[in-house]
Amino acid sequence: MPGIKEYNNIIKSLKNTEKMTRTMKMVSASKLRRAQEAQVKAKLYARRLTDLIGRLSLCLEETSHPLLKHREQVKKVLILVLTSDKGLCGSFNHSVSKRVVAWINEHKSRYERIDLSFCGKRGYTYLKNAARTQKHYERATEKPNYAKAVEISDELSQSFLLGEYDEVYIAYNVFTSALFQKPTIDKILPIESSIVQKEKNAAAAIYIFEPSAQDVLTTLIPKYVHFRFYFALLENAAGEHGARMTAMDSASRNTGELIDRYTLLRNRVRQNAITKELIEIISGVEALNRG
Repeated sequence: MPGIKEYNNIIKSLKNTEKMTRTMKMVSASKLRRAQEAQVKAKLYARRLTDLIGRLSLCLEETSHPLLKHREQVKKVLILVLTSDKGLCGSFNHSVSKRVVAWINEHKSRYERIDLSFCGKRGYTYLKNAARTQKHYERATEKPNYAKAVEISDELSQSFLLGEYDEVYIAYNVFTSALFQKPTIDKILPIESSIVQKEKNAAAAIYIFEPSAQDVLTTLIPKYVHFRFYFALLENAAGEHGARMTAMDSASRNTGELIDRYTLLRNRVRQNAITKELIEIISGVEALNRG
């Protein structure tokens, strides 16, 4: 049975751990607030951009841009997996990795090849042997950056246009709240027709274009793809900070409970030691009195 000194060492270690987890919780809460602000602003921009492309596309055919064209036969697929570079965020990374594995097992009979690319060290470590790894974009999810999103989306768009892949997907956690992040796999390329498709009964809009409508759409479609990747990075970052804040809050509570438990055990050991000493003193006094 541990003594008072051992219990003191355990309690001291637990208190240091509690300080660390509380600090990490505060840091994650601050980062989450900034990530949520960026996410909300990006969501509004994404909605406006999608509406604009949808209105302009009424004047054009669906196949007017190569990123809108669906392949007759889909044989080669790429999934870009977004996770975090750091851990200590509960099941955040594990849940999206498991979702990717389940998706691959479900669809591998439909495709000749399924490749993976990664943004985030945790997903790369977990899934690098699950399928052929195309590329690992390092330090892309730590601080979401639009320039990095453009770089990644341009590379994947080029692979799609060259025929290296017939479809491109992105796997990430959709931020719902600090307590819940939903692992999701969305098709990015080719762009789904439902996004830019005119409704059956909608009247065609009349626009005067300068430059031509085709030139305008050719400019906007790549920007839309860029922003889809950037928005996924923002969602992933908000989910990471929310999951880490929740995990550190839970760790702090568990540590506090352990401190209380070991403090009680230490006090019992101390009381037993005091009682033992008192018994020895009383027994000695009685022995002297009898002598």
